[in-house]
Amino acid sequence: MNDTPLPVDFSRTTLTELMVPSYANFGGKIHGGVLLSLMDKVAYACASKHAGNYCVTVSVDEVEFLQPVEIGNLVHLKASINHVGNTSLVVGIQVLAENIKDHSVKHTNTSYFTMVAKDDDGKLTKVPPLLLQSLEDVRRFLEAIKRKKLKSEWKKKMHAEKTNFLPDADVNMLKGQRCIIELRGEDDQYNHLFG
Repeated sequence: MNDTPLPVDFSRTTLTELMVPSYANFGGKIHGGVLLSLMDKVAYACASKHAGNYCVTVSVDEVEFLQPVEIGNLVHLKASINHVGNTSLVVGIQVLAENIKDHSVKHTNTSYFTMVAKDDDGKLTKVPPLLLQSLEDVRRFLEAIKRKKLKSEWKKKMHAEKTNFLPDADVNMLKGQRCIIELRGEDDQYNHLFG
């Protein structure tokens, strides 16, 4: 394994694909699953180039469809390594849709894919350090650390709350929501909490 740091630019990857009618959903827009598949593909290419090994997706964060993508658009998926751990890499992806008739470009998605590198035997393998050469590189690296920390804290909090039945604050969150609670079976003894 090479411990020589690689710059962000080394593995920066752009994938461009024409959106064809077979990619459309029932509403006539490009299906979100098609875009997710393309994001996974560009994340793999970017991560594998940096790692020098096969990489697999571990998690996907913040997939938000900001604007629809139209049939006939060119979709540009821009990926770069935002953070590396020992065996993991966070790939930031920006998705842009270009109207080829009027040359307008709109930002449709931003997402973060966490990948891990595997060797030829399928075992986790160490990845090269990331060489940060701009303030933007540093900002993205720090944001990835913060996202990871927040995600970890959230998981711990949710796990702790599962063992605490229903905290009062959570029950109060149900007020004014569009749900009706009618517990049945052995759970019906708790109906008074929701009255």
